[in-house]
Amino acid sequence: QVQLVESGGGLVQAGGSLRLSCAASGSIVSINDMGWYRQAPGKQRELVAAITSGGRTNYADSVKGRFTISRDNAKNTVYLQMNSLKPEDTAVYYCNARNVRYYSGAVYGPYDYWGQGTQVTVSS
Repeated sequence: QVQLVESGGGLVQAGGSLRLSCAASGSIVSINDMGWYRQAPGKQRELVAAITSGGRTNYADSVKGRFTISRDNAKNTVYLQMNSLKPEDTAVYYCNARNVRYYSGAVYGPYDYWGQGTQVTVSS
């Protein structure tokens, strides 16, 4: 089985920075895309940033120039560096791993997985 464990959320003042981490555990064979989504109260979950196994990135317009996604394939870990944070960035941030294959006597997948979410609160 595969689990995604997130860390790094918290409370920060506007203009500050936070770095989120998400580590995928298990006997992972491969992961295609990894990304970060967020969901604010009363709103739908939205894509923040994504990165392919080859390092190609995609960002929501609202975070371009402020957030940077990166990935360590050897550690099956994805990061989100968030700078110049704004109150509107307040949300629960979820890690996502797509097309994951893992080994458990045989290779299974591909499956998609989600982390449990980490709260990011930006005060004005």
